[in-house]
Amino acid sequence: MSGVLAGLRVLDFTTLLPGPLATLMLADAGASVVKVERKPGGDPGRANRPAQGGISVQFALLNRGKRSIAADLKNAEERAAVLALAREADVLVEQFRPGVMDRLGLGYAALREQNPRLIYCSITGFGQDGPLAQVAGHDLTYLARAGMLALTDDGTGKPALPCGQIADVGGGSLPAVVNILLALIRRQATGEGCHLDVAMTENVLAWMPRVIAPLLLGVAAPAPGKGRHMGGSPRYGIYTARDGVAFAVAPLEPQFWRRFCELIALDPALRDDTTNPDATRAGVAACMAQRDAADWEAVFAGEDVCVERVRTPAEALADLHVAARGLFDRRVALPEGGNLPALPVPIAAALLGATPEAAPALGEAGATADLWRR
Repeated sequence: MSGVLAGLRVLDFTTLLPGPLATLMLADAGASVVKVERKPGGDPGRANRPAQGGISVQFALLNRGKRSIAADLKNAEERAAVLALAREADVLVEQFRPGVMDRLGLGYAALREQNPRLIYCSITGFGQDGPLAQVAGHDLTYLARAGMLALTDDGTGKPALPCGQIADVGGGSLPAVVNILLALIRRQATGEGCHLDVAMTENVLAWMPRVIAPLLLGVAAPAPGKGRHMGGSPRYGIYTARDGVAFAVAPLEPQFWRRFCELIALDPALRDDTTNPDATRAGVAACMAQRDAADWEAVFAGEDVCVERVRTPAEALADLHVAARGLFDRRVALPEGGNLPALPVPIAAALLGATPEAAPALGEAGATADLWRR
């Protein structure tokens, strides 16, 4: 199959992670994506390591199935070639600071006159307007500004570094795709495009309803380690087995909690965790420390108690469930031969397009190729 978005033309001015992941999802669903890269080096993501087959593995994972042109957007002739593509595009995605595309003659107002059906998506840290619009940042600083980082604790009382790009992906890539698809639906009814303002920092707020809800009522937000999902409940935390292996324990619902307490033989006097949560937590920790991880995995196997051994990323990729679901069955070719498993994307298999092509070499499409072909 060609994918649910077959025939959709996407012009991609993005680099690194937020935008490239968004346009990857569109490409995987069948859209034709042309990546516009700045001369001479192109997307800085091309320099990321490790590399295999002459290309950054991360770049290959995020940019498979796209085509690349290299252009100096300050050069009138080369900018005109890009402008010609924009006139034919259905969607344009960019992540420059506000005003940059306007100065290049590629802003939404200019392109709307020539292509009123264009859906123009801008991904930035703080949005297209407001006092922070021109402030530079990265995932970590966006999380800090949004208040999420203050909810973490590294064990010394300081905020902990997150292990994933929450603002980039959860505040940028995913909202961009959702808004683009919604705008496409609206365009079917109205025939008109629009400018989508995707601000990563403010989109992080949607990840914190349990924190925002009390604040809206004038009640203090939970301190790090105190909220129900942040370590304040004995039913939701990390406990260590006798051999030092960590377990994620989350039997929040009463039926799960009752069975969990039975399986670990928690003192009945501690099972009402509302009386003395600290004592209950200490009791659970003491029980978990009495057996090795393999013993606990055998105890919890087949039980509805919401407990998992903490796996490394390598273990997660090799998990039997991952294999059974075929998450890495799709493969992407490398420019110099060989292939890699394709990065799984959160799109249902029924909506995906054909097997992904290789990530493009910088400027491989040239100036005269049929850039929109798949």
